[in-house]
Amino acid sequence: MELDSPALRHAVQSLASHALPAFGVALVAVIAAVCGLWWLGLRYGVHRETSRFAPLAYLLAYLALGFALIIGAASLFAEIAENLGDGRKLGQLDLLFSDTVRATVPLSALRVFALLTHFGDTLTLTGLCVAGVLALLWQRRYGLCIGWVLAFVGNALLNRMLKSIFERTRPVHDHGLAFADGWSFPSGHASGSVVAYGMLAYLLVRLLPARWSAAHLPLVALAAALAFTIGSSRVFLQVHFASDVLAGFASGTAWLAVCIGALELARYRRRTA
Repeated sequence: MELDSPALRHAVQSLASHALPAFGVALVAVIAAVCGLWWLGLRYGVHRETSRFAPLAYLLAYLALGFALIIGAASLFAEIAENLGDGRKLGQLDLLFSDTVRATVPLSALRVFALLTHFGDTLTLTGLCVAGVLALLWQRRYGLCIGWVLAFVGNALLNRMLKSIFERTRPVHDHGLAFADGWSFPSGHASGSVVAYGMLAYLLVRLLPARWSAAHLPLVALAAALAFTIGSSRVFLQVHFASDVLAGFASGTAWLAVCIGALELARYRRRTA
């Protein structure tokens, strides 16, 4: 379907006019997907003593899965970036979606999103990074500490570089609930939240005592839900277009996969050294 087709424009406008229910459905879908992947990992991917496969085989499988995730996320980002220059057709759909959201979403809902969006602010994520560094240094987890810092810093540099390449202006809004400057594409809140809360969930799952294993899935699901909500809040508050947030999710997911894959590879090498 062409990006400028009347049917697609009608679908985008209809989705935007029901943005809050659509967000709820999407959030449930994200949590369900996380739970499904977690179950598959426990059922087929977690190494057990009785397994006939060596630990190296599991590591290679995890790295292959991470590589596939990187390719998929990068492909999504590239597709969005390519269509931004396609006669501005994607930009027109973005503008239609943003204008419809502004006209249909009540101010009370925007106030809630204005509070939630602060969980992805630079100041918040910087504080989280510093707190993580202090905690990991206190536990003498120096390798994890380096990986933790590189995840935050690397994503920030990547996002800044991408913004400077595309130089997309932000949508116009007048509700006064959120302010943002700089370029719009991709969303730093979306990518930063995926990386920050994804890394936090990874570290908690890896470091929490075994008796707390029942909390692993809720932690991962909560991290995914929080990152998705923060990214979505940027669209509701009209400080980003929808494609900015999708691209931010894609770039953040790719970088998160790189960071976790590198930490798992280093962990395996230490065990076999």
